[in-house]
Amino acid sequence: MFEITNNPINIENVVKKVVRREAGAITTFIGTVREFTLGKKTLYLIYEAYDKMAIKQFEAIDKEVKEKWGDVKIAITHRVGKLEISDIAVVIAVSTPHRKDSYAANEYIISRIKEIVPIWKKEHWEDGQMWVGDQLQKKSYTNGKPEVIND
Repeated sequence: MFEITNNPINIENVVKKVVRREAGAITTFIGTVREFTLGKKTLYLIYEAYDKMAIKQFEAIDKEVKEKWGDVKIAITHRVGKLEISDIAVVIAVSTPHRKDSYAANEYIISRIKEIVPIWKKEHWEDGQMWVGDQLQKKSYTNGKPEVIND
């Protein structure tokens, strides 16, 4: 159900993991590498993970989701290594009896991944590079140094 991989992610294979007769809804989240972040042109990303701990954290998120939404089945696959613009970095599939729960659980999962899962990305820009840890904080970059943006 949970995987860290160096290979391109097959979306259909992730979705198949959550298909079941009780589900009236399956939602997917597909996270891709974007070209611009806060005005800086990205050339490519490198993702690294502490694989064993990442899987344990995916399992913890699964438990949280089941406590909140009950009858839910989830699958998460995250890619590591060098990813080019538009490559798929993460796929999350969620099945529930009703669509509203499926959407809500899926959004919750991606937020929790960014908060607690030991996966890091190194953004390679035209004018430098930067490791990004806490992906939920919005940052701007001046001369390669991060500055937190408070909304």
